[in-house]
Amino acid sequence: MNKNLLIVFAKNIQHGKVKTRLAKSIGNDAAFEVYKHLVEITEMNTEKLNDCDVHIYFSDMIIEHKWPGKRKFVQKGNDLGERMFHAFQNSFSQGYEKVMGIGTDLPDLDIGIMQQGFVALNSNDVVFGPAEDGGYYLIGMSILHSFIFENKAWSTPGLLKSTLQELNDEERSVELLKTLNDVDTIEDLKTSTISKRFSHLFPIVI
Repeated sequence: MNKNLLIVFAKNIQHGKVKTRLAKSIGNDAAFEVYKHLVEITEMNTEKLNDCDVHIYFSDMIIEHKWPGKRKFVQKGNDLGERMFHAFQNSFSQGYEKVMGIGTDLPDLDIGIMQQGFVALNSNDVVFGPAEDGGYYLIGMSILHSFIFENKAWSTPGLLKSTLQELNDEERSVELLKTLNDVDTIEDLKTSTISKRFSHLFPIVI
């Protein structure tokens, strides 16, 4: 077993249940195809990692053909905080020393950024990958800090700022990685690195 673990939080690719904000602009069929491609990018990049174990936490059910050979789980909890907490708690209980979690909707999250996250944990308690919307696309820690997942306003612009303040109050060391933008809206898709692939969708937006 490696001492480092990457957790991939993957929403099951279900028509009408993924990228709902994006679907309001381009429809459920197109949003389904966009998210499917984003998951493929994430799977391809995480397969390149050789200095850590990779565990997949699906939102609803385990899909065996995705991430073949990797350990797979189903997320537990009523909100995002509970689901992340249980995954991190389970990971540390297995003996991992550095645990990092990512989502599956970031076309620019490459192997280099993930490797930087593990390096940052050599000298910091926590590492974040800031998202342009005020949240974060990556979180890693060398010790489980449960308060990070408690009483948070998830999916709001002030999430990372309030979390950083809490960590500062607890005198925990933190490093921030490169800021990235996840694909939640049509504007995000237009400015992303996968925009060319889905450019045929843009003219239909009024």
